[in-house]
Amino acid sequence: IPVDSEHSAIFQSMKSGRASEVKRLLLTASGGPFFGWDRTQLENVTPEAALAHPTWKMGPKITIDCATLMNKGFEVIEAVRLFGVSVDQVEVLVHRQSIIHSMVEYIDNTVIAQLGAPDMRSCIRYAASYPTHAWVEGGGLDFAALHSLTFDAPDTNTFPLLDAARDAIRRGGVAPTALVAADEEAVSSFLRGDISLNAMAEAVMEAMAKTADFAPSCVEDIYEAESAARKTTRIILQKYTR
Repeated sequence: IPVDSEHSAIFQSMKSGRASEVKRLLLTASGGPFFGWDRTQLENVTPEAALAHPTWKMGPKITIDCATLMNKGFEVIEAVRLFGVSVDQVEVLVHRQSIIHSMVEYIDNTVIAQLGAPDMRSCIRYAASYPTHAWVEGGGLDFAALHSLTFDAPDTNTFPLLDAARDAIRRGGVAPTALVAADEEAVSSFLRGDISLNAMAEAVMEAMAKTADFAPSCVEDIYEAESAARKTTRIILQKYTR
């Protein structure tokens, strides 16, 4: 049972129809702290600014990934794997209020959404109590207080790592493994203050371009690909060090 809020929402919304009737999965993203910024503005942001997520309180790694939309890219890969859809059936929408946790569009163009306060306890609770919903006292959504829910297309020119994830799942094989490893190295470098946020994305994409495509035949192949991607990324990061 998925525990992440987006995949829990899709899991629940898919109960409205057959898997064969699903047209699109609509993953919602908060947009992070730099929504609406361009690459010039991102060049000098500090790790402290990137860690100031507007909605969720998470660890440093995931928070930085949210700032670059890398985390949403990982969620695209997870959705493809979890729900057996193609990457082209997974769309990302920036939803600043974080009330709609994700949606499923069916072949008749109807859309089923799962809504709730931005609280990870809800999806964890549902996974623990499935197939029933546990009773919770109070705390329901006040729709009148919300006023409106907004949606925007992600800016993949400013935040290219979302498309890097799409490319990785299309390539298949060890590409998603290499992406995770390269991103971990780049995020660590950014958090140390060694590189800019823009350089993070550039280094990851350069490392991915140098990643060999092959299908792993054993677990050792996965570890080897992960190690190779880390080494490649570390070398690339040296030229971006400030």
